[in-house]
Amino acid sequence: MNKKEVNEIKRRFKKDSVNFDKMVGCYVDANKEMVLTFKETFLNLEDEEFHKYLEIANKAMSGTIGNNLLELPFDPESEIEGSGHDLLMRLRETGLQDEKLLIEYYNRIIESYDYVGNYLIVLFHDTYDVPMKTSDNLALDESEEVYEYIICAICPVQLSKAALGYREQENRIGARDRDWVVGPVDTAFTFPAFTDRSTDLHACLAYTKNTKEPHVEFWENCIGCGTRKTTTQKKNAFNNMLNQALGEETDETLETKLDIQQNLSDFITVEAERLGPEEPIILEPQDVANILTDSGLSDVKVEKIQANFENYFEEQLPLAEEILDEKALKNNEIRVEKNVLKERVVDLTKQLKEATGETADGKIPDIVVKVSESKAADVTTAYVDGKKCVCVPIEPDETFVLNGEQI
Repeated sequence: MNKKEVNEIKRRFKKDSVNFDKMVGCYVDANKEMVLTFKETFLNLEDEEFHKYLEIANKAMSGTIGNNLLELPFDPESEIEGSGHDLLMRLRETGLQDEKLLIEYYNRIIESYDYVGNYLIVLFHDTYDVPMKTSDNLALDESEEVYEYIICAICPVQLSKAALGYREQENRIGARDRDWVVGPVDTAFTFPAFTDRSTDLHACLAYTKNTKEPHVEFWENCIGCGTRKTTTQKKNAFNNMLNQALGEETDETLETKLDIQQNLSDFITVEAERLGPEEPIILEPQDVANILTDSGLSDVKVEKIQANFENYFEEQLPLAEEILDEKALKNNEIRVEKNVLKERVVDLTKQLKEATGETADGKIPDIVVKVSESKAADVTTAYVDGKKCVCVPIEPDETFVLNGEQI
């Protein structure tokens, strides 16, 4: 799913356009016991609850594609009876109405979701009449197909912090009652995926709040789909490869890493012009080797990083932009600006010394005479009235300036 397809579904998650026909859920305690289950007709909820649950559905499809949101494929060979895919198909087909099936799925989540503490499981069911679109992307009233899907979201539930508050009945300030509060969505998925504006039963859209350490165990053991690395994981892995090869962090290694990021950015610019703006730029191992070599790394270090790169990205090579560190690029811009300023200071200092005649030992002479190179050969010294003088012959068509004034 791309950003446009995600946004097309999310546009429905508003007060006047949302059409969830069913919402169910389960509250799980820290002992992995189901405390309660519930089912609601979504559109009949009280306003405050309505908006809070709608916020959960929105969050389940929010964030950056490829980082917070990942389209995860199902292996067709694993789409068998009793599998995660089979359970999702049945949940979708029954519209979250089968109580026994829901309990089975809650237990599957509890068994696979690695989390210490209480949490809330919420599932939504919806059907969307996908409007046809013309070649110029204008929507028509006619429906192309019906996209039926479910959203599953898991939210941590934590005890509110101890605090003082106004106790109205006692008319005094006292300890506030602590409540179990449902937090932001931690992990979620939408099944099936909405790929090319059509139902894709062989993929789901997963959401993760933590892009450094997503709940891969949940994807694999509960949903039953494949896994993919987030952009954050890819970027961190590449940085670790550089750190291992470059060794201890010094000013020199930091400079090298900035050079690598700048060369990677230049590579993306060149490839974008060659391939076109719509074509993805895949970062091949040889591209990495070329970038590292251009950044001044030795052959030994280049080979080490290239081997680690091939091993880590064995299943799927990353997009070049996923490895690009925007923060490093900004730091590199600052570094370039500082170097330019340093060069200007050196140049201006040199000009000042030349203008003042400052000698190598730092002394400034009392008299400074500047003439053109062609005139320098004509300059002589002579004694006039017993004093040593500098003699500069002046031709009729030549000008002579003393302390800024022409003579």
